[in-house]
Amino acid sequence: MAAGEEESREYLRRAPAARAAAPLGALLLFHRPERPREFLIQVLERVKAGRRAEGEYPFLMDEANVEAMFGLLDVLGQGSIRPAQYREALKTLGLSTEDLELEDDVEITLDEFKE
Repeated sequence: MAAGEEESREYLRRAPAARAAAPLGALLLFHRPERPREFLIQVLERVKAGRRAEGEYPFLMDEANVEAMFGLLDVLGQGSIRPAQYREALKTLGLSTEDLELEDDVEITLDEFKE
């Protein structure tokens, strides 16, 4: 790994605000608000409220999108996916997998995936 890439990864580990930039950018592209600054302020206020258990976190994807993503991962229609697929999906959604503890032989169902 190049030194610059390692420095960038270390910065992202230390700076929570930097980690939030990608999901916020995705929300902007998804919703395309007329007033992006005000939109981002509202999103961040909802995140704060969600952390205090006073509201729900803003999500980029609704339940139908999550089900569709699971369907793309479960190409054989078995009703479950492998942990490696699950980790990649979480990364794609901009979610951390650092604290994820899964054995390689477990199966992730749609309900678990949604949760």
